[in-house]
Amino acid sequence: MLLAIEGLRKSYGSLLVTDSVSLEVAEGEALGIIGPNGAGKTTLFSLITGAVPADAGRILLDGADITRTPAQRRCLSGICRSHQVPHPFEKLTVAENLLVAACFGQNKRETEVVDEVGAILEQTGLAAKANRVSGALPLLDRKRLEMARALATNPRLLLLDEIAGGLTEGECQELVETIRDIHRSGRTIVWIEHIVHALVAVVSRLVVLNFGKLIAQGKPEEVLASPQVRETYLGSPV
Repeated sequence: MLLAIEGLRKSYGSLLVTDSVSLEVAEGEALGIIGPNGAGKTTLFSLITGAVPADAGRILLDGADITRTPAQRRCLSGICRSHQVPHPFEKLTVAENLLVAACFGQNKRETEVVDEVGAILEQTGLAAKANRVSGALPLLDRKRLEMARALATNPRLLLLDEIAGGLTEGECQELVETIRDIHRSGRTIVWIEHIVHALVAVVSRLVVLNFGKLIAQGKPEEVLASPQVRETYLGSPV
């Protein structure tokens, strides 16, 4: 098992954000996470990457306990994420953004990652814009760049946080195709998304969080048909 989460808890004062969540992700899997706003989805990513410390529970990568491992070491071990709102180095070009991510995310020299960066630019549809200043990119390309920067660290586990948010239907479909290709290349993906039809076009398993608790998991069609899940989204008994 690539990633195992055991009884993970996180509170901010009296607010329990992650409530004893246990979850496993197999090597090569594409897992989707859904839930209402405030369900604890992004906090779960922050716990996995080490951006915030867990109050209780364990996080295992390949069986090794990384619960107290610093974020940078987790990145070097193969865990990287995108963020809901892209924040590239806006005065750098697209290619330069990837070079920075690859060098620091893999602890390598620029000459060692140039070819890899070129391949990621092609894979994410950014090759034609490699020399454009990233601050001038439209939203779809900023989303692509956010994902490409994560890929440049050569992650074994790629965490995508609402990468399709704010896109038009056509743009969303383009991005889904890119994510599907990334997964087909062998990358393990965990994807948080509110646009459920985009999510189920890629993932083979869905997890549902609500008020920090894992309330359902399984095949997408079964999870989405669950009365408990539908009640969670609709706010009243189905």
